Amino acid sequence: MKLRMDKLGKPKHDRLPEKLQDTMHKAVRLEWVTIGFVSVTIILVGIVAGQSQAMRSAWVEDMLSLVPPVAFLIASRIIRIAANRKQPYGYHRAIAIGHQAAAMALLIMGGLLVYESISALIKQEKPPIGVIVLFGHDIWMGWLMITIMAITAIPMVILGRMKLRLAKELHDKLLYADADMAKADWGTAAATIVGVLGIGLGFWWADSIAALVISVSIVKDGITNIKAAVSGLSDARATRYDNSAFHPLTYDAEKLARETGWVLQARARIRDQGHIFHTEMFVVPVSDYVPTLEETGHLRNQIEELDWKLQDTVVAVVEELDNQQVPPSDENQAESGTG
Repeated sequence: MKLRMDKLGKPKHDRLPEKLQDTMHKAVRLEWVTIGFVSVTIILVGIVAGQSQAMRSAWVEDMLSLVPPVAFLIASRIIRIAANRKQPYGYHRAIAIGHQAAAMALLIMGGLLVYESISALIKQEKPPIGVIVLFGHDIWMGWLMITIMAITAIPMVILGRMKLRLAKELHDKLLYADADMAKADWGTAAATIVGVLGIGLGFWWADSIAALVISVSIVKDGITNIKAAVSGLSDARATRYDNSAFHPLTYDAEKLARETGWVLQARARIRDQGHIFHTEMFVVPVSDYVPTLEETGHLRNQIEELDWKLQDTVVAVVEELDNQQVPPSDENQAESGTG
């Protein structure tokens, strides 16, 4: 996608705070490093893959591992576009869209690889691994395959761990998915090595089994990330960057609102826009009290000061809380006496 530089602005609500700009720049640099390293890996693995099903599966997985960093780099540009009348919530959802695109690529290609692996097992295909002459010596190609898989797996694990920390700071689920896949790359390398060694020992089925293990791993990554991406895009309750639990900011914001002197009840709807949250805080004032604009504005500012992700907050004063409009959560089920 081509973005005109004159359209890139600094909107009030949908930009990262200055303290996280350096973190974003680090993440962008790591993604470029990842793309460069994976590109070299694809070439090396493609050269030595031969007819090994496990090596071919590893090669395809390497190509798929380019999708998340490329999607992240594109999304990191799109989110800088200022909110406008056409996109009033800004463009941070580009992160979730990139997440879903990467997950779909993983699921589709993983499914195809599972089919190929099972077909190879049924047909009892026996992939030959030949010999290459290097410096006047005959060397079994399997040793080259094993060496390349072992060497290329280590940097990916390191890159994955580095990106995990940045994903947490940025609340970036696309970056987290990329980091989690890279961190687990050793599993693909190990399965491939076992499959190649199996062929060398005469176990023809070891190669297809290894390929099947790799393929199932790809499918699992695809399903896990599709669930997470769809949840965000469908305005489900905001969760942590790794989708391990509901995000505590919902509870924190509601607690702060309820502790405000003129508020009787409070309940929030918080949607995850990508990096930031859009918050709608519904408050019921104490009996016969009409809060001033200054009081509602102060409450809004207090909520936004809780965390940098709460940049876009609206406080709505209502007569009662409507359970259809703003359903109660487990934390505030007890206080939902009306509506």
